[in-house]
Amino acid sequence: MTAKARVRLRSDARDNRARILAVARAAFAAEGLDVPIREIARRAEVGVATVYRHFPAKEALLTEAFAERMATCSAIVAEGLAAADPWHGFRSVIEKFMELHALDRGLASAFTSQLPDAAALAAERDRTLRLLRELIRRAKETGPLRADFVLEDVVLALMANEGIRADSPQLRVAASRRFAALMLQSFQADPVLLPLPPAVGLPLPRR
Repeated sequence: MTAKARVRLRSDARDNRARILAVARAAFAAEGLDVPIREIARRAEVGVATVYRHFPAKEALLTEAFAERMATCSAIVAEGLAAADPWHGFRSVIEKFMELHALDRGLASAFTSQLPDAAALAAERDRTLRLLRELIRRAKETGPLRADFVLEDVVLALMANEGIRADSPQLRVAASRRFAALMLQSFQADPVLLPLPPAVGLPLPRR
């Protein structure tokens, strides 16, 4: 094999890997973590063997697909911890988490521990949760966060937020902002009833 041919093969392999990752991220975000490897390969227009050549197991693909998103979650909480007012920091975290998770169903599952064994992602998630526990502690001590609030209440809110169904990503985000405002009022010991973000038309159950 000539040097030129080897360079081309490496370039093709990089292109395939990038395309597989892009397809996987989009699929997991829209449909959750249950999208099978075979379907990801079909959408990426490669063979299943090609996917496994780059990612020996689905956990490896999940780790790569969510690494940046999970790091973003950690950064959001770290930024909240750095805020001068712990309540403002906590409120910012909830608002940003709700919006981020409204757009990515897979991330919601990853964050709420519904993830197959993927050690790197689990470590990043655990770091995020440790930071969030500290932020909750500070917001209780110095701010209006109710004394009986626990970390699981954040997880519960994110799980409910994941259930938002709307006709477009923009509407999901808008609905998520209103839901976040409602949740934040309920998290306060003495709620300050500020105006809510505008309501969004959502599909309603048929009678």
